[in-house]
Amino acid sequence: MADPYSTLGVSRSASEKDIKSAYRKLAKELHPDRNTDNPKAAEKFSEVTNAYDLLSDKDKRAQFDRGEIDADGNPTNPFAGMGGGGFGGGGQRNFRPEDFEGFGNGNADLGDIFEGLFGGGGRQSGGFGGFGSRRSAPPPPPRRGADIAYKLRVPFTDAAARRDQRITLADGKTIDLKLPAGVEDGTQMRLKGKGQAGPGGAGDGIVTIAIDNHAHFHRDGSAVRLDLPITLDEAVNGAKVKVPTVDGAVVMTIKPGTHGGTVLRLKGKGFSKKNGERGDQLVTLEIQLPDALDELAKRLEGWKDDSDPRSKLGV
Repeated sequence: MADPYSTLGVSRSASEKDIKSAYRKLAKELHPDRNTDNPKAAEKFSEVTNAYDLLSDKDKRAQFDRGEIDADGNPTNPFAGMGGGGFGGGGQRNFRPEDFEGFGNGNADLGDIFEGLFGGGGRQSGGFGGFGSRRSAPPPPPRRGADIAYKLRVPFTDAAARRDQRITLADGKTIDLKLPAGVEDGTQMRLKGKGQAGPGGAGDGIVTIAIDNHAHFHRDGSAVRLDLPITLDEAVNGAKVKVPTVDGAVVMTIKPGTHGGTVLRLKGKGFSKKNGERGDQLVTLEIQLPDALDELAKRLEGWKDDSDPRSKLGV
């Protein structure tokens, strides 16, 4: 992995604010949603994110600056810098008596020295206190590739009916997604292994669902609501009328003498619930008078409705 400072384009003395500003600028430019035709941008986006993760952590940044960890956050070689004169470096270091001043007047117990350096305990007779037989710490597990975030816009009717949705991934491939039961605006879906590649395996794709609004329908929990205009004639005499639903138009019967504001229910025409069952569509009837009232006024001439529809309101 490249030097994180170089990846973000900042100096080693950069402040936290400078690092965050550089990251936001690069993340905006390289985000996969804005570079669907450029797979390399997604790879660069992952590198920028990893660099920011390291430098935004004060402890990790300090460790990196001291050379204790590398750009991937892994410990560096504890014997680095010992060269050919170090232990196991292919050469032999010649110790001088003055190297051990203060350790028992030159009669230092080398076993004690190496126990202090390498953890103590497990000392064997002879040699360097079991130095050559001590089990080394296991290496850290290989790092998994970064996740890639996607935003998928879904038409209202498709979300309600859970129609499969096609999405294009950062590598240019397309897949069809089956929407989960109980899908809502903001629901997230995890695509295993569809993120960035890494030595420990590929990361995942994280898809966030954004459900579009509709011109006529609106959601109420698992129900879909619709205001349906009907004519005065249909309300008075009854009728069979077509009603749009998320699954297509159906025919609904209106009884004679139906009042405006009446709510009719169409079973199973709403959104899915968590258990997979469909909610209902609730249709509110709105009586609509004709644009030209002259003919209606002639027919009603001399007639007056003496009922009091507002009596229940106490007025």
